Amino acid sequence: MSVLSLAEMTWEELRDLASARVVAILPVGATEAHGPHLPLATDVIIAEAMARRGAEILSARGVHALLLPPLAYTAAGYAAGFAGTLSIRPETVTALIVDIARGLAGHGLRALVVANAHLDPTHIASITRAGAEVATPGDAGSLAFVFPDVTRKPWALRLTDEFKSGACHAGQYEGSVVMAERPALVREQVRRDLPVNPSSLSVAIRAGLGTFEEAGGPRAYFGNPAGATAEEGRATIDVLGGILAEAVLAAVPDLLDQGKNTVA
Repeated sequence: MSVLSLAEMTWEELRDLASARVVAILPVGATEAHGPHLPLATDVIIAEAMARRGAEILSARGVHALLLPPLAYTAAGYAAGFAGTLSIRPETVTALIVDIARGLAGHGLRALVVANAHLDPTHIASITRAGAEVATPGDAGSLAFVFPDVTRKPWALRLTDEFKSGACHAGQYEGSVVMAERPALVREQVRRDLPVNPSSLSVAIRAGLGTFEEAGGPRAYFGNPAGATAEEGRATIDVLGGILAEAVLAAVPDLLDQGKNTVA
């Protein structure tokens, strides 16, 4: 069973799917500064890779996985001081995700799955609020909302040591995924020459610091960009995709039985 792309389908093709077995996957990231070596779209690239790999795993299990166009704008206050960062209000993010969910529910889809790669706590709270609203009775009430938050257990424990340290914005973790997915967008000469920045962004957030500059990231990166490899990136994508697929099947367990009965 192939991975489906909503943007590439016609409305009749989508209408004719067995909608009760379709889960829609929404890649979510930010357009924000990622050091002097990675593109502003880094989070979106990672989210799309997570979504695609998760969809591949689900499709192999007999579930129709439908990739949605990515959400590329969100709250990104920590990087607001850097050129190119486009931050929108948290409530706008919540409203947009809820409206997408309502639209999907209206077409009979089974679940909305958020593949998120932007780790700003304000942004994550926006997604969580959207999930709570979708779960309340109403016009999206029949739609399952699945959001594996990789900043929390058990998912965070599966990711790299740099990720777990919190010093991972535009470092080895994120840089590796971009090198695996979009190597032409990595400024290689710059990346190789960047020194390690051991400042932990997650520690800074817990301490109440509100910007990359305050957190010790004057060039909008944390961690070890020079240590990034495409091989690590591919391994990370596999882990992220596995997390997504596992979360979906845990939230909507009967998808597998239905899918097994319809695999060609």
